[in-house]
Amino acid sequence: MRIKITADSTCDLSRELMEKMDVTLAPLTILRGEEALRDGLEIGPEDVFHYTGSTGKLCKTAAVNQEEYEALFREMLREYDAVIHVNISAEFSSCYQNARRAAEGLEQVYVVDSRNLSTGSGHLVMEAWDRIQAGMEAEAIYRELCELTEKVEASFVIDTLEYLHKGGRCSSVAALGANLLKLKPCIEVREGKMLVGKKYRGSFERCILQYVEDRLKGRDDLRLGRVFITHTGCAPELVKQVRKAVLRLAPFEEVLETRAGCTVSRH
Repeated sequence: MRIKITADSTCDLSRELMEKMDVTLAPLTILRGEEALRDGLEIGPEDVFHYTGSTGKLCKTAAVNQEEYEALFREMLREYDAVIHVNISAEFSSCYQNARRAAEGLEQVYVVDSRNLSTGSGHLVMEAWDRIQAGMEAEAIYRELCELTEKVEASFVIDTLEYLHKGGRCSSVAALGANLLKLKPCIEVREGKMLVGKKYRGSFERCILQYVEDRLKGRDDLRLGRVFITHTGCAPELVKQVRKAVLRLAPFEEVLETRAGCTVSRH
C-alpha cells in the first residue's frame, strides 16, 4: 500500500525533513497588506518580521479552504493508495474542519487533528512516516496518530509581548508591565489550546535555559526518540546552548532544530 503524507504548512518541519519523508504541504495564506501569499512558498518568516518592523502593522493569516484541500487530496490519490493529512489544531484554525469536509467524498483520505501547532504537529507527521516505513496500513496509522495527540508536548517562551499587543491578544498595560519587569511568559499547548504557563524573569537567554530545565529535569515519562528545538530566529549560540542543555537533561536520540514558519511566526 502506497501512503502519502500531507500536512498544513504550520507543521514547521525543515525542507530536508519534508524531502526525506516526501511530505506535501498545504500552505496557509499570509495576507500582507493587499497581497495574498502562500506560506513558505511565496513568503518567508523574515518577510513577515520585516513587514511589521517597517510598517508597524501585522500580517494576517487565512486557513486553507475546502476546495484547496480537495484538489490536493485528489491529486495525491492519482499516485497513492491512501493519504494521511495532519492539521493544525481545530482550536486554532478552521483548517481541520475544511480538510474533513474535503475528505468526506473521498476514500482512503485520513484527516488528523493534531491538537497542536508548529512542530507539535510536526511530531505526528514524523510518527506517521515511521509507521509507513514499518509497513502499517493507513487506517491503523490514523488511529494511532489520533491517540498520540494527547502525548505530544509543545510549549515556547515569548521574549516580548509587543506583537501580542499589536494583535490585540494582550492589553497595553499588560505589555508595558511585562516589559518593565522583564517577564517572559511560557505558552503551553494543552488539549488543543494555548494557555499561559510559568512566567520567567530576566534576560531571554537566562529564561530560555531555565525553561528547558523546567520542562525536562527529573522526567521519567519521556519518549526519548526525538525532540524539536523550534525558534523564530534565535542566535545560533543560544540554540547551541539549548541543545547542550537538552542532552544533559534527557538523552534524546534525535534533537532536531527547525525554524517556525510564517503563520506561527506571525502570531
